[in-house]
Amino acid sequence: MSATEPGRLMFAEMTEQPAVLRRLLEQGAPRVADVAWQIAERRPRFVLLTGRGTSDNAALYAKYLLEVRLGLPCGLTSMSTTTAYEAKPDLRDCLVIAVSQSGGSPDLVASTTAAREGGAITLAVTNNPDSPLARASEYAIDVLAGPERALPATKTYTAELLALYLFVVALGGGDGTAAARPLPELAERVLARRDEVRQLAARYRFAERMVLTSRGYGYPTAREAALKLMETSYVPALAYSGADLLHGPLAMVDNVFPVIAIVTGGRGGDALRPVLDRLTDRGADLMVVGPERALAGASAGFALPTDDLDEELAPILEIIPLQLLAYEVTRARGQDPDAPRALAKVTETH
Repeated sequence: MSATEPGRLMFAEMTEQPAVLRRLLEQGAPRVADVAWQIAERRPRFVLLTGRGTSDNAALYAKYLLEVRLGLPCGLTSMSTTTAYEAKPDLRDCLVIAVSQSGGSPDLVASTTAAREGGAITLAVTNNPDSPLARASEYAIDVLAGPERALPATKTYTAELLALYLFVVALGGGDGTAAARPLPELAERVLARRDEVRQLAARYRFAERMVLTSRGYGYPTAREAALKLMETSYVPALAYSGADLLHGPLAMVDNVFPVIAIVTGGRGGDALRPVLDRLTDRGADLMVVGPERALAGASAGFALPTDDLDEELAPILEIIPLQLLAYEVTRARGQDPDAPRALAKVTETH
């Protein structure tokens, strides 16, 4: 790829993901485990997660992990309660996790500061260990993704997911590195199938709207993929839990309405099956991303090599072909994935 070709930064950073995952497993895992053990000794009773954009989707993934693996009640923070309304919550016995690529957004820093003042245990998960957010937090985890120059976040998202997985497993007294060890090689295999994704992208070159859906651990992937499509190609893309899709929005789906379903290999995929059947009955243009067996009956699909991977880890691979899809759709529409309009690397919300 030439130095002037549109999307070169986004593409380069997508291809760095296997190396980033490997670095986090080999170099970052001990620090992640140490932080988790220190927090575990303080026995938090519930967890609040904070993030914006891509990092908010990573936080949602952590919410599933914490609730399913550890049985800890979790919520996603409404930051405006402390920033705009100046509420003073009592957060004793609460773990507050702020997830941010840059660690520089003022509202994240302010809400984390307020949480710490309210008695919370605070943890920053960020790609910038020297950021204001990391300094405002009692504990910090560096996701070790390296400098990110492209505006659409790719490698930092998968690094956040892996860091959060390792943290949650260690918080429960386990070690997640063995289960996660296959991820770098599997990510390389997915990235090598760019031509396959480019052919899929041709289906959506002229799409005016799209829906993405999943259940369980796959739902954050649907949200992140929708965000990538919107911020790079400007295609309005709506992400719904499969259950929510059936409660009304299904009515807008017809035979010219593209739907992308992310099907995990475990209970989330089983829960999504009735939704896929309803979509097929409506004649939807349905693309499935998931294990080979999940593609039956779909209009198109991308088979993931996740048969031997825990359902909890599948999202780290699921998003990669969808990042590539957003990139290829944007290129096909004559736009530059590296230059989304109206975006900045650090979004300064207050």
